[in-house]
Formats: sequence, C-alpha cells, structure tokens
Amino acid sequence: MLAALLPFFAVLPIAVPADPTGGSPGTPDELAVAISRDWNEHLEELFVHFHRNPELSFLESNTAARLAQELRAQGVEVTEGVGGTGVVGMIRNGEGPLVLVRADMDGLPVEEDTGLSYASEARQTDITGQEVPVMHACGHDVHMTSLVGTAAQLVATKEDWAGTVMLIGQPAEERIGGALAMLEDGLYEDFGVPDYALAFHVSAGDPAGRIEVSPGLVYSSADSVDILVHGVGAHGASPHRGKDPIYIASQIVIALQGLVSRELAPLQPGVVTVGAFHSGFKHNIISSEARLQLTVRSNDELVRAQLLAGIERIAEGVGRLNGLPEKLLPEVTLAGESAPTTINDAELVERVRKAFVRELGEEALFNSDYEGMGAEDFAYFVQTEHQVPGCYFNVGGTLQADLDAAQAGGEPVASHHSPFFRIAPEPSVTAGTHAMTVAVLELLRKD
Repeated sequence: MLAALLPFFAVLPIAVPADPTGGSPGTPDELAVAISRDWNEHLEELFVHFHRNPELSFLESNTAARLAQELRAQGVEVTEGVGGTGVVGMIRNGEGPLVLVRADMDGLPVEEDTGLSYASEARQTDITGQEVPVMHACGHDVHMTSLVGTAAQLVATKEDWAGTVMLIGQPAEERIGGALAMLEDGLYEDFGVPDYALAFHVSAGDPAGRIEVSPGLVYSSADSVDILVHGVGAHGASPHRGKDPIYIASQIVIALQGLVSRELAPLQPGVVTVGAFHSGFKHNIISSEARLQLTVRSNDELVRAQLLAGIERIAEGVGRLNGLPEKLLPEVTLAGESAPTTINDAELVERVRKAFVRELGEEALFNSDYEGMGAEDFAYFVQTEHQVPGCYFNVGGTLQADLDAAQAGGEPVASHHSPFFRIAPEPSVTAGTHAMTVAVLELLRKD
C-alpha cells in the first residue's frame, strides 16, 4: 500500500560512483559497488521471478519457500511457517541490539496490463474460493528482493557490526493481517523482542533511487467494517408489507457522510468510504437483508474510536427511524482487516536520517505532494506492549524523466494497486538495499 506521506521528507539520491576510490567494506563506495554487482549477478533475476509469480495474502507458499531458499543461500538461519506463510531469518553476530527488518510478500487480485516482458499472468484461488488474477501491483517484489540483497551485504560486512538482525518475510500485508498473525504465533517470544524495527515501501510517485524519511505519522489507521442491515422480505409491489433493507441501508450510506463533515473538527482528517453494497436477487422482490462494506481511516487513535462508535450509532439509529424492532437493528462488526496508525519514532528517524546523509550524500529536501490516507500493518510490530521504536521510510520507484513527462501533461504515472503499476526495478531495488543496509549498520555499528 502507498504510504500516507506527510510533508517535509528528506529525499536523498543513492548513486553508484563511476570511479570508486576503494576503502574498507561498508564504506559508501564499496557498498554501492557491491550492491550493483549483486543486482547484475543475481537480484535482477530474483526480482523478475517474484514479479512473474505473485501470490495472494495468506497463500504465499511458493513465494515464502523461494525467499527462505534465498536467505539460506546467504547463510541465514531460517524458520518458515510463522503466522501461516511467514518467514523469519536470523543473522546472529555477537552481542548487541536486535534489529527487525521487514518485507511484505503478498500480491493483489489485479490483472496486470503493463506490457512488461515479465508481466504476471498468474491466477489463484483466493481464501474465499474465487479464482482471480494476481499481480504485484504494490511493489512487494521490490521489498523481498531488497531483503535478500540486504541480507547479502550484512553477511559480507559482519566485521563492521555486532548484534542480531531479524529478517521478516511477512504475509498478508494487503489484508492488514500478516504482522499480527506472526506476532500471535509467537514471533517475539521465539525470536526476541527487537530493539528497533525497520521497513520501507517503494513509491511510484517519487523519483527512483531517492529516499524519503520523516518522524511522526507515516500511515493512517485503517479499519474494515461490515454492516448487516436486516429487513423484512416482501413483494416489490407491496413494500408496505415489509421493511426494505436497501432503502434503510441507503439512508445509512448517506448519514455516514456526516461523520467526517459534521462531527470531526475541520482540520482533523478522516475517511469513511462505503466500498460495497450488496442486496437482493430479483427485480420484484424486497430482500430480507443488505450488506455494506466500509473502510475507515484516521490519523489519530481518538478520532479512530470516534468514527467507529459513530458508525454503530448511525446504523442503529437509522434502523430505529425506520421502525425496525431491537432484534432486527443493523449489526456493525469489524471485518478483521484493521491496523492502527503507523508512527515513526522521532529519535530513531533522526539517527537513521543522519546516517543516510553521512553515507549516501547530503542532498536537497523537497515536500511530498501525496494526500491520501494509506495504511500499513507494520504498526503491529512496533505498537506492542514493548513499544518498539520503528522507522518506515520510502524509496522512489519512477524514473525522473517519466515524472517530468507526466508533469508536462504526458502519460500519468500509474498508482499503486493499478493494473498499469510499474516501477524502475534496478534503482528501486538497489536504493532500497543500500538505504536499509546503511540503517542497520548504523544501529549495530561497533563503538
């Protein structure tokens, strides 16, 4: 999912020097050259494999097996099947902090239409039993490839750091359930509570090879809400003899719009979107129920609670307004796809940002123009009772020439989750690998 970015992000280019001057392993020149070599020799093929063979949330069996194989090939200690299809790789290198590095693995039920030579043609039966096309339409192929690349660089530079790295291949980010599933399966009990947690997302809206990082809010909260609206079935020609759930549900849809426009403070963001409305089977039959599916977003946990409570109040109130008895009032339930706000730890971000500037080169800052309310379940890794400091940054994925062309009125850059979504693989993977390796080395560097 595309990050809900805030303004004033640091954007730093990562370039491989044309004439490296050498130095010890782990210096910027040496690290950039090593990552570039790894791309040419191995990571490019791995990225193409992941892109061609996406799998849906909680069904990433082949993807997880390949990721585990790749990590083992680096000498990483690997455990599979954590939280379903989750993968945990441990690099132990003496006494020191424990750093979690996460990459998500799942694709989306989208039919790819990019025209790429390695475009996905995959189809899969999802967890509801429906066969759908599958595509990496959100860049998780970049994240996994970079995780393998980061593992390779950390193994190769063990003399430069001390501590432990926990490499996470997480299932079901798109269903906002994989992180919690891994935690509930004993991730921290079995492998240790991290001192720091890191992740990144490739962004089609930003220039390839550049990094964005900011303290504070990074992603909004997200809750999937189901509303079951009961009615009393009747003939369509005799509506007075029943209770029409479509009519009642339609009133609920309209009333919900007042939650954000009339109950939140004008400068307090929130979203209540009804994404699905299902009821009935035939023209002349008033059905006995209607079902609504909502997504609810906020940037504050108090607002989140206010919106969720307001949805239940409105649904029940509209039911009473239409004369439904108490036993037939609308039922509001969380659908299981929920995540709190993702908040970057300010102190950790400052430390990581300084490392980016020092090791990758200081460049100008610019403001992001993203105005959505994307969500992420990375929040679960940090918002436990342990309150793990987290840093989630973004890596640009679109060539500057394409961004410039779109700005000049040319072909727009396709959004995440679009069948036309595409990124520039080499600068995205190598920049993500470089930045993540620098961040880990900073947190585990020997004093």
